[in-house]
Amino acid sequence: MSWAVRLLVALTFSAISVCAQAQQFPTKPVTLLVPWSAGGGIDSLARILGQYLAAAWGQQVIVLNKPGANAIIGTEFVVRSAPDGYTLLVSDLGLVNNSSLYRKLPYDPFKDLVPVGGLVSNTHALVAGPSLSIKNVPELIALAKEKPGKLTYASFGLGSSAHLTIELFQAMAGVKLLHVPYKGSAPALTDVAAGHVDIMSSTIRSVLPNLRPDMMRMLAVSSAQRTPRFPDVPTIAEAGLPGFEVTTWAGLNAPAGTPRAIIDTINMAVGRILADPAFREKYLEPEVSESIAGTPEQFSDFLNSESAKWSKVIRNANVQLE
Repeated sequence: MSWAVRLLVALTFSAISVCAQAQQFPTKPVTLLVPWSAGGGIDSLARILGQYLAAAWGQQVIVLNKPGANAIIGTEFVVRSAPDGYTLLVSDLGLVNNSSLYRKLPYDPFKDLVPVGGLVSNTHALVAGPSLSIKNVPELIALAKEKPGKLTYASFGLGSSAHLTIELFQAMAGVKLLHVPYKGSAPALTDVAAGHVDIMSSTIRSVLPNLRPDMMRMLAVSSAQRTPRFPDVPTIAEAGLPGFEVTTWAGLNAPAGTPRAIIDTINMAVGRILADPAFREKYLEPEVSESIAGTPEQFSDFLNSESAKWSKVIRNANVQLE
């Protein structure tokens, strides 16, 4: 038997073996790695998704939290894991942003991981506290131009979505605001509601408890279209900054080298869950989230688009983390 024939036979048996593995997947517990602390939005999503996947697969799905270094520690854990589909990263904006925020990473997010599929997206709300009497985005921009560097905005840390969203806002509006970073969204929102900080951009779900005329007002939403939950609140784009669009999101990634057949098996299971009316009612609607389920290729294109967009914002704002 020639070497070419032997190679063809080997490849054929290899392909058959992978297909068989995919049909049987999973045969043991699957780990969803959350690179953030327990209790946050990504963690909550992972836990309810894990419940649905466990029911669909008849296998335990474990949510493992490995926080630290702006999600780098948990992401590296997945990168170093076996490429067999049994360890998956619940990724977010940090996956693509850390390449620009840090001078050096212990992995390449686009070479060492492969996209499995998108999960959900969340719209931000631009809110003002009682320290400002403004009612809309044009008034905010006018006041910021009148008092350059005087108005303050809160975030839940350097390089966070709350920080970078306002950096994009400043660049497009031609204004300068003073950044006040916090260690978490809860204390940041508390100080905005108390009038200690002027404005903030955060997910709609996170600002809901403080939305009262005497505490916090929603000026606009960051999505391309108005949200059905607040149809009377304009988008930032239509309120004066055409083209402005920001959503935070979550997706699934696997170690590079994971067989495509297994990727597809996971992708289809997740897609069915996100399309399930019961999942929408139990999770998506209360969290004011939208499904971004799609093919691995669609999620890959999305990640590349997000990377290009935010790397420019980070570079222009000269944001660097160590």
